[in-house]
Amino acid sequence: GGCLCVTRFAAGFAFPACSSGMFEVPVPLDRDGVLFRLRFTTFAVGTVCCPLVGFLFCVGWSLMFNFTKTTATHCGVPNYLPSISAAIGGETPQRYVWRLCIGLHSAPRFLVAMAYWNHYHATPCPHPAYQLRCSLNFTLNVLENLCLLLLTYVSSTENYAVHENAFILFMISSLGHMLLT
Repeated sequence: GGCLCVTRFAAGFAFPACSSGMFEVPVPLDRDGVLFRLRFTTFAVGTVCCPLVGFLFCVGWSLMFNFTKTTATHCGVPNYLPSISAAIGGETPQRYVWRLCIGLHSAPRFLVAMAYWNHYHATPCPHPAYQLRCSLNFTLNVLENLCLLLLTYVSSTENYAVHENAFILFMISSLGHMLLT
């Protein structure tokens, strides 16, 4: 796999590929050229693990410190695990940890959407609707990411209508993006 290679680029701020197949990211105050190297697979796994780690933290914290409140139901039926909404959005610090993890997870998702956009546009296809489908796919991907951020940062207790509509748009754009991909 390739690496993300953070280096100094003297001629300006551009992102050319290294001769070793790595990406160069300019760092203006670097002396010897390379600040750090990060394997792309490590970056991808770290990005994917952000929501998982956040979710596990939220459930664990809810079980240890907010068990009664997060497992309570309206009908009085006993629960042994909190619901997802109660675990990630009901109490602090869970709410903030979840939002931080999704926020950190979203930036690379936007970069991946842009990478797919560039890849699809660089791939020749004679079909007349190809460019339109590429644009629609990119739009759905970005909309999915924006709606995920919106439904994460606006909880259902803060503004139910915004949260509900963000969830509906997230589901529609996510399914549409998956079907077009």
